[in-house]
Amino acid sequence: MKKIVLSVCAIAAMSSLSFAGGDFVTPEEPVVVVPVVVEEESSNFYVGIGLTAVSTRDAAVSVDWGATIGQDRLGNISLLAGYNFNEYIAAEGRYTTSFTHEDNVEMSGWSIFVKPQYPVTEDFSVYALLGVGGVILDGVDGAVVDVDDTEFQWGLGASYMVTDNVSLFADYTWLTGMEGVFYNGALETDVDEFTIGVNYHF
Repeated sequence: MKKIVLSVCAIAAMSSLSFAGGDFVTPEEPVVVVPVVVEEESSNFYVGIGLTAVSTRDAAVSVDWGATIGQDRLGNISLLAGYNFNEYIAAEGRYTTSFTHEDNVEMSGWSIFVKPQYPVTEDFSVYALLGVGGVILDGVDGAVVDVDDTEFQWGLGASYMVTDNVSLFADYTWLTGMEGVFYNGALETDVDEFTIGVNYHF
């Protein structure tokens, strides 16, 4: 009887070990999926609009925003578009036209610039404008003005990024020193301007 009991116990123990071994599974570490964030590439194009104070004057008269003799002050609207090749160089085109004037002249013009620029900080940069452009001066209210020429143009300015897509800028541009009939009889005319505006970067 003892032998039978021992045999049954031995068989039961072996069966439990067999089932235990069959059910044993090595645990695997959970797989963590890290989402990949794909950043959208920003375009290098930008467009802008500005308000421009223009001085048109006899070449013998120095620019003086308070003087009226031999000088006319204009209010222009300026539209621009550009492309940043990198953070140090860009190309920019501009068109400007008068919406207000003091006396005898209205003006329109276009410019194409190479724009060297230097980032002073992450948001603030300074730049130069070097290129060519055309200026047309016409008489108003019967004034005899006939100036239309294309010349080398240059300027200096600064810009500040207020958001990831919007920047403010201000610059001075020398547009031309050219020959033509001005309203006071002068045959040589100087034109320069100061512009403040905003750019939107795509």
